[in-house]
Amino acid sequence: MRKIVILTGAGMSAESGIATFRGSGGMWNNYPVEQVATPEGFAANPGLVLQFYNERRAELLGAEPNEGHRLVADLEKNNDVVVVTQNVDDLHERAGSTNVIHLHGELMKGCSSFAPNDPRMVRTLTAQHPVIALGDKADDGSQLRPFIVWFGEAVPRMDDAIAALRDIDIFVIIGTSLNVYPAAGLLNFVPADVPVYLIDPNDVQVRGVRQVTTIRKGASEGMRDLLKLIG
Repeated sequence: MRKIVILTGAGMSAESGIATFRGSGGMWNNYPVEQVATPEGFAANPGLVLQFYNERRAELLGAEPNEGHRLVADLEKNNDVVVVTQNVDDLHERAGSTNVIHLHGELMKGCSSFAPNDPRMVRTLTAQHPVIALGDKADDGSQLRPFIVWFGEAVPRMDDAIAALRDIDIFVIIGTSLNVYPAAGLLNFVPADVPVYLIDPNDVQVRGVRQVTTIRKGASEGMRDLLKLIG
């Protein structure tokens, strides 16, 4: 059984209607990152930050996994698959992927403002109750906040992602510009003899001298082509 690690970014969920944060029409064009994606922004205006992520959750609840998500999940039938995602949505899980490492947090969860990475304080939100309001408390008494890794915060699951790259047979990159670190640096931990495939409709610049097979297509069409290549 082959071990496959798949790194996914915003382009993975674009076909599901989830707005990307960068690029034309990206989320950061409408909301200054400093206001809604930093600890300082939350401290200055927690109501605005909570509203922003409540809106993102409403958007997510109206979305469905696309064919690309489903094809990634289908790989588990005959392979050992780990999905490492920069996305905070739950579309991989809803498509059937069972081993997903979320580098930047999970939109459908809340956590402590005092200790965001304390697993005892993490609360899963539901479709029936997806809103975090001012005054909602974590178990430690602090304001409940989105379980999101904001700019300036450590990426607690980076070590898990690096560990997943040991003894792999195939590494796949889908829908990411490879501009966001530390996630973009994962390619440096892929063993030299492991084939790397990159699926993205845009021209993604891969730093270094590594040989990468590029599929210039969106997530769903690109995954169909990948399956033909790797069997």
